[in-house]
Amino acid sequence: MLSDKTVLITGASAGIGQACARRFSEAGARVILAARRLERLEELAGELVGPCHLLKLDVRDRQAVETTISGLPTSWSAIDILINNAGLGRGLERLHEGDISGWDEMIDTNVKGLLYVSRAVLPGMVQRGRGHVINIGSIAGHEVYPGGNVYCATKHAVDAITKGMRIDLVDTPIRVSTIDPGLVETEFSLVRFRGDTQRAGAVYQGYQPLTGDDIAETAVWIANRPEHVQIAEVIIFPKAQASSMIVCKQ
Repeated sequence: MLSDKTVLITGASAGIGQACARRFSEAGARVILAARRLERLEELAGELVGPCHLLKLDVRDRQAVETTISGLPTSWSAIDILINNAGLGRGLERLHEGDISGWDEMIDTNVKGLLYVSRAVLPGMVQRGRGHVINIGSIAGHEVYPGGNVYCATKHAVDAITKGMRIDLVDTPIRVSTIDPGLVETEFSLVRFRGDTQRAGAVYQGYQPLTGDDIAETAVWIANRPEHVQIAEVIIFPKAQASSMIVCKQ
């Protein structure tokens, strides 16, 4: 069912986005890879089995998003599936000790970036009468944990935007889904702790975390459902996790 579908993946240079690029390409889709780090995308493109198109794009830049999406070559402009994956966390400080620049980065990427890309892509889907948006949320969109104040707020926003998007598009053929993972071993913690490899690595020690491929496999499954089936929400934990803060480490 994904053969010759065009899939746009944001944040495709690492982690879940990179895994989605591989999985959707293997499933026969044509993939548009968007990220800030073009060199990473070029390396990934060499590993894919099918056609791809690369976009150096910072989703925080509204003008760049609008120009880039509207400027896609005709052969790539009819986007069938949008994977809103670009996102990050910064720090675990208490609110009154928080880094405001980190707050801005999370809000601009996780919320505004998702909105900018969705606003640029959705009108074409509606006009063509087909499409599927899959937002990559988080368990942090359902729970709030210590130090997660602003990050959790951004992921709660993604949850609300996803639900609102589904309501707004209910009279169209467009489907809207969200995948909300627990602990996934990617560059997320390294970014959150600003390159502190020891602190980042400790997050995933003592149990088997999810991988980006686990989430990508789920995204492909969601996209492959019959057209009348809309998977609204999938929450995925590693077996050792019961909630955002309850993890069994050996």
